[in-house]
Amino acid sequence: MDMKATAFSFNRKRFKRALVSRAFLVLAVTFAAVGASAQSDRDTQGAYAWVDGAHLWFQIRGHGDPVVVIPGGPGNSHIYLTPWFDELAEHHKLIYYDPFGCGKSDRASNQNEYSFERNVKDLEELRIDLGIEKWTVIGHSYGGMVAQAYAIKYPNSVSKLILSNTFYDGEMWQENDDNSNYEIKNQYPGIWEKLMALRNQGLVSSSPECMKLYDEIPAGLLYYYDAADADKVRNDSSSFNSQVYYQIVGADGDFLIGGDIAKLDFRTELKNLKMPVLILAGRFDRIAVPRFADKFKEYCPQAKFVMFEKSGHLPFIEETKKYFDVIEAFMQEGK
Repeated sequence: MDMKATAFSFNRKRFKRALVSRAFLVLAVTFAAVGASAQSDRDTQGAYAWVDGAHLWFQIRGHGDPVVVIPGGPGNSHIYLTPWFDELAEHHKLIYYDPFGCGKSDRASNQNEYSFERNVKDLEELRIDLGIEKWTVIGHSYGGMVAQAYAIKYPNSVSKLILSNTFYDGEMWQENDDNSNYEIKNQYPGIWEKLMALRNQGLVSSSPECMKLYDEIPAGLLYYYDAADADKVRNDSSSFNSQVYYQIVGADGDFLIGGDIAKLDFRTELKNLKMPVLILAGRFDRIAVPRFADKFKEYCPQAKFVMFEKSGHLPFIEETKKYFDVIEAFMQEGK
């Protein structure tokens, strides 16, 4: 064969290989860009997981060991936790989500589908769907009850457990009701009298008339050390689903607990938890009251317990730096 022809043949093959390689490179870059874009969309806009026949909305921020945050309520979306818990995304893969019936997640066709048990089971199915082996679980308020039940039922799924301003049984939740009503009666007697008049007519706390009166009570009365901090909380039209709330706490749950909450009691099981546990409370929390919260030291003696002296029910808003410094220090233990 002619040497020029041979050289041309070789160069043409090399040129083709170069084109193919370049094409694959372009495709790889394109797919990487698309993947990064999809990841970015999921990080900023959130996405949906198919869990137990329903779409659960979730959002991932940051990188590192995974941390999931369970909102309170029952019936709250993740939104009141933002942007405060974004602090954790600096060093961890932070996962927000809206429980079934809340926020951007699907609603039930029948209110009876809402249950505490489903909240616990859905969290485990979400973990599996996201391909996470183990995660740190943070639960605030009612979310802390879900977190306790989850850690007891699925201990191998939990690397660390953080319970913030929460309850260990139905009796403690009833104290929440009793103390809240005491505060309302003394600080807003006019609203209390109207409320009692409605109750004398046979109406319960889930009735629209009673709920409307509750809306007149400033959140600063019960939830904060400094009432002005109530203005810092984010809300939108889907922030709270009262159907979820009253299904799980009972139709008259603001006076006498019922539903699933009345049956819960983790006191005898907390001491058996093997993962590291951190328990956080607020000195001026009129919901998860310190008189009861302090008993966590007895029921979960292996846990680290921290009281925030200038906070109510949301210390992540009122003592933000200290709150996340405590959590981060706990997260770094054992590393």
